[in-house]
Amino acid sequence: MGDIPMTENITVDLCVIGAGSGGLSVAAGASQLGASVVLLEKGKMGGDCLNYGCVPSKALLAAGHAADAARRTAPFGVNAPVPTIDGKAVYDHVAGVIGAIAPNDSVERFEGLGVRVIQEAGQFLCGNRVQAGDTIISARRFVVATGSSAFIPPIPGLDEVTYHTNEDIFSLGSLPEHLIVIGGGPIGIEMAQAHRHLGCKVTVLELFSIMPKDDADLVAVVRRQLEADGIDIREGVKIARVEKDGDSISVVLDDAGTETRITGSNLLVATGRKANVDGLGLENAGVRFSPKGIHVDARLRTTNRKIYAIGDVAGGFQFTHMAGYHAGIIIRNVLFKMPAKVDERAVPWVTYTAPELAQVGMTEEIARKAGHADLKILRWSFAENDRAQAERATDGLIKVICTPKGKILGAGIAGKSAGELIQPWILAISQNLKIGAMANIIAPYPTLAEVNKRVAGSFFTAKLFSERTKKIVRFLLRLG
Repeated sequence: MGDIPMTENITVDLCVIGAGSGGLSVAAGASQLGASVVLLEKGKMGGDCLNYGCVPSKALLAAGHAADAARRTAPFGVNAPVPTIDGKAVYDHVAGVIGAIAPNDSVERFEGLGVRVIQEAGQFLCGNRVQAGDTIISARRFVVATGSSAFIPPIPGLDEVTYHTNEDIFSLGSLPEHLIVIGGGPIGIEMAQAHRHLGCKVTVLELFSIMPKDDADLVAVVRRQLEADGIDIREGVKIARVEKDGDSISVVLDDAGTETRITGSNLLVATGRKANVDGLGLENAGVRFSPKGIHVDARLRTTNRKIYAIGDVAGGFQFTHMAGYHAGIIIRNVLFKMPAKVDERAVPWVTYTAPELAQVGMTEEIARKAGHADLKILRWSFAENDRAQAERATDGLIKVICTPKGKILGAGIAGKSAGELIQPWILAISQNLKIGAMANIIAPYPTLAEVNKRVAGSFFTAKLFSERTKKIVRFLLRLG
């Protein structure tokens, strides 16, 4: 007879399920503040962001942007040779970036912080106990941070072909000859441009319009560049089926009964994310959930008040920085007993194409739907910015949504370094600053960041140069 495994029972202050960015932040913070912590992870430490998401995607984009920059030197009077792309070296670069960051998320580091790491899936047995392998954990509080994974749509034939998701697109070994991307959201568009800049032929298929959650005026800036790059963008398409075509893959489109066939070497499915709620035993713990995620209140508590959920699995904004923000809310609620609540007024997001597209707060469409009928829409073109002219990065736009009294509801930027330029607007919205605060800053010259000051100043232009103001000035001048 073989040995019968012994079940270990442990009791801790906090049990965290999932070692992605949110779970790691909670575990590290709680342990360093003196709590006893168990961290459960069935896959790779660092979760989706490190291994299959933010980090590898930005590394691949960086390679693509470098290749594209080499092709665009002539306007500066610099004649560079056409770049040659070494696919294996590109993927080695991506793996190297992951490898450089991985020690920060490693089992060894977290055990060094005093966290007990168990590399097993966690499943609730009841409202206050979780089993992970041969270990049963009882805890004062639990945090579910299991993230999300690629949503696979029910396209006929898709299950009969080999397709990629974000979990394997960064480790192909050789670059695709022709990549077909199903899905025109941020992931699909970033991957489309990265591969196009690396020399691949790319087709994007989108049921509606690309980047639908972003402001349409800003998306137009990005779309112009994608099309100039040579990416074939097809919006408003209906996919009838997917078929294997020899060594290739064909996507068949249905246009009112007329079929169009697009054939490529590789297929990437980037049609959104689904919350990782399966297999957690949430029903055993009295936790309400749906395919969209776990139901939480403003303090991130589930229907079982001993259990919290953060990040993608809690629904809402699916960003790594949001999971990190959620972690801070958990620390305040659980360890300091402060009734901290999530504030989503100033949540930013960035699509890291070239040019980038960054947004915070409300778009114009969302503001109008929220009942703000009387808005002041401020716009400023990068073509009016001297630094953008010097760097030939003039195709850009900043757009700010304000109330007539100058309250900032949202801001969006499409242009070079938009992800950096958006940050003062995050501060302004989170701290309830009015548009005058941005207009009154001293911006160093020449910087791209001057667009922030200039667009804010445009709020006052009509009133400042009005006939009434001119009369006041003339009167004051007469006083000597």
